[in-house]
Parts: sequence; structure tokens; C-alpha cells
Amino acid sequence: MNILLNGANGRMGKEVIIASRNLDNMNIVCGFDREENLNGEFPIYNKIQNIKENVDVIIDFSVPSATFEILKYAKENRIPTVVATTGFSEQELEKIKEISKQLPIFRSSNMSLDINLMASIVQKVAEVLKDNDIEIIETHHNKKIDSPSGTAILLADAINEVFNNEKEYNFDRMNKREKRNPKEIGFSAIRGGNIVGEHTVQFFSENETLEITHKSYSRQVFAEGALKSASFIVSQENGLYDMKNLVNN
Repeated sequence: MNILLNGANGRMGKEVIIASRNLDNMNIVCGFDREENLNGEFPIYNKIQNIKENVDVIIDFSVPSATFEILKYAKENRIPTVVATTGFSEQELEKIKEISKQLPIFRSSNMSLDINLMASIVQKVAEVLKDNDIEIIETHHNKKIDSPSGTAILLADAINEVFNNEKEYNFDRMNKREKRNPKEIGFSAIRGGNIVGEHTVQFFSENETLEITHKSYSRQVFAEGALKSASFIVSQENGLYDMKNLVNN
């Protein structure tokens, strides 16, 4: 399987390169990024029109603007794509959904199987503890751009399904002098050091608190998940897929 890696020079791009070396059936044949490098392990282009390799699947670990640039290329060449980038607006997510009508797209805010299992768990807890206050705390390294993390939104969305999507997301209490809205899910984002990723969902009642936490110690888990997703999406029909489809496959 020949892979085009979007965001090849980035932190996660480098992790995907390392993970792919252990797989005999996967080969990164080229990359795309802002800085060109034609003399490395594989060519990295900064102009899409220069890509000449035969590609079976695209893995995208970049930024939203670069994602849509590579999706345009993917659509023109009908190449299945794994979108592991985060930080999309609601309008951009709708655009990805629309593009998926023309090619298979796998999108997840987190490529970790454990995180997606956590999403299932907190959803079940929310069904039981419907009257509890719910807060989400996420911690990441100091170079992360988007806040809150895509994973925090993924967890909140899983919970919100229980409430028919009637929960309101509160990202900033600084400018509000009012008591907590019982219909809200609150978010706290912490940035510092080299933390790979930590997420905690808290369920508060009057007399006790239940916390569910996931900690990532290595970015390799996300790289491995992206490669597994690539193996899955390459044989799918047009449409939008996520980790639930991969787990249930």
C-alpha cells in the first residue's frame, strides 16, 4: 500500500514515518508539506502538482487549511483519505462530509482505540448520571494550536448524544459572573511542556464525584491508529467513516 503523508515534516508526520517502518505492507512513497525535501527517505513536495508517485491512500496530520488542499487532490484522483487533523470549524466538518460523498474519508479527532473506548464509557455513564454536572479537562504540550482539543470535543459529543444534543458547551467562564448552567458541559484546557495528551471527564453530584481519565504517553499510538485506519479505508465505498466503523469491522 503506497501512502502519501500530508504534514510529513510535522511532529505526528514523523511518528507515522517511524511506525510505518515496522509494516511490510505499507510504504510511504511521498509527502506534502510547506517545506520541500527531495533528498530524504522519500520526496516531500510543497506543490501538489509536483506529486508524481502512484498513491493508494493519503494520511493527513496537518492543519485544516492544508487538509482541504490535500482533499482537493484526493478528490481529483479518487484517493481514499485518513483525516487525523483537528481544529475544524462546524462549517469545515460539513465540507468534509460533503466531500466524502465523492471518496472514502476516515476522520477521527483521536486515533487511539482507548480514547474511543473512553468515549463509549462516558456516554454510558452519562445515561445513568443524567443530573450530574459534567466537566472536561484536557492537557497538552505547549505547541498545540487548537483549544479545546478535538478529543475533548469528541468526548463531549459522545455525552451530548445522550441529551439529544441539548447540552451547551462552555469554553470560557472568565467574562461571565453567573452560576453554572445545569445544561452546560464545561471545558478546561491546559498547555505546557511536552505532555502528549491527557483527558479527564468529571461527573459531579452533591456528595461525590466520578472521574474517568485517559493519558497518552507516546504519540506512536496515534501513528499506529492512523496506519490501521488507512488499511481500513482503502477498501471502503465513498462515505465518511470513523473509529466506530474500524472497531466494528
